[in-house]
Amino acid sequence: MARFLLGAAAIALLAGVSSLLLMVPFAEAYDPLDPNGNITIKWDITQWTPDGYVAVVTIYNFQKYRHIQAPGWSLGWAWAKKEIIWSMAGGQATEQGDCSAFKANIPHCCKRDPRVVDLVPGAPYNMQFGNCCKGGVLTSWVQDPLNAVASFQITVGHSGTSNKTVKAPKNFTLKAPGPGYSCGLAQEVKPPTRFISLDGRRTTQAHVTWNVTCTYSQFVAQRAPTCCVSLSSFYNETIVNCPKCACGCQNKKPGSCVEGNSPYLASVVNGPGKGSLTPLVQCTPHMCPIRVHWHVKLNYRDYWRVKVTITNWNYRMNYSQWNLVVQHPNFENVSTVFSFNYKSLNPYGVINDTAMMWGVKYYNDLLMVAGPDGNVQSELLFRKDRSTFTFDKGWAFPRRIYFNGESCVMPSPDLYPWLPPSSTPRFRTVFLLMSFLVCGTLAFLHNHLVLDKNCGKC
Repeated sequence: MARFLLGAAAIALLAGVSSLLLMVPFAEAYDPLDPNGNITIKWDITQWTPDGYVAVVTIYNFQKYRHIQAPGWSLGWAWAKKEIIWSMAGGQATEQGDCSAFKANIPHCCKRDPRVVDLVPGAPYNMQFGNCCKGGVLTSWVQDPLNAVASFQITVGHSGTSNKTVKAPKNFTLKAPGPGYSCGLAQEVKPPTRFISLDGRRTTQAHVTWNVTCTYSQFVAQRAPTCCVSLSSFYNETIVNCPKCACGCQNKKPGSCVEGNSPYLASVVNGPGKGSLTPLVQCTPHMCPIRVHWHVKLNYRDYWRVKVTITNWNYRMNYSQWNLVVQHPNFENVSTVFSFNYKSLNPYGVINDTAMMWGVKYYNDLLMVAGPDGNVQSELLFRKDRSTFTFDKGWAFPRRIYFNGESCVMPSPDLYPWLPPSSTPRFRTVFLLMSFLVCGTLAFLHNHLVLDKNCGKC
């Protein structure tokens, strides 16, 4: 009996380990710099209709630094019963589906698994709804919380007409614009959402509220990184480039890059694949669409200065509303950030070592495609903390860098530009020269005094 129990325990342990191993890739959905970041979808039923209901669907981007860029989000789900979409405002279904069963009043969408997208700016007024018509672009919560929300109204038919008969949609999927988000089940929220009128004097309440939470994983989005980091300093001639093949290798992806001086560059960039989400990068050893360069520029008595340059090597993408997240222990003593917006994230509460930076509106908030204008740059001024500051052993370089929420590939720490080894022998040489001068002076004075004594006796 004991052997049986031990065998069962071993099997259970192995099963648990197997489950853990299967879950490892998806563990990256937890972001240590934004542990509570997610996208929340709220489905509020505001009124009943003869065969269904009217609902307001709101998408909140609660992520601190990860935003949804063009061509924007698309939201999909599967109906629990045989629902249809009679009409929409502020959004539209990408496909109508088979509505041949309807003769007079044709529904907006009859698909069992509809997919909805935002309307573009300039949509007709009678099709608009609050927080709509941004082309699906949502900013991160820190950059612009007002534009981190999207909404649309949907009229659903062939569903329940009461709290007891209505069913929540299933299998929510969110693309932003590609894969990467995993959504949970719809959970009923009690009490339901309360709405306050514009004058603040009246409050109404939804009949039913469901919440769906979606979290991001870079592993689910794509296996290859999208950015890398290079380093340099004033005290060392070494320039540490991005690791080779950081985002892929040129020889493994024929046709995925183009030389910057190619005579066919214009035809490739403006060709049929221009709107593709697949990057077309300038041929480099690292093959990354984005490179972030950190240069330790100057050293003052009480301050030190860094120059940060972000270069776009992608010929197919203008990065609007870009942002950069940097982890470095001296951000607690940052004095000035020039030409970038700056905010401390404090992911660990008391430890202030993580900063978020993004462009100034109408100045450098748009990172242009690869070419002469495909870069933005700024300088950071840090105050020295005498107890921690040093240029030794690569301390002046960042620990981690994110671009648009994607973790960038860092060079190996043993390649960082350290203080040159000659600094210590130079100090020894100066010390020996000073010692020689002092000793020589003392010897001269001693001999001079001895001669004076001898002369005195003569």
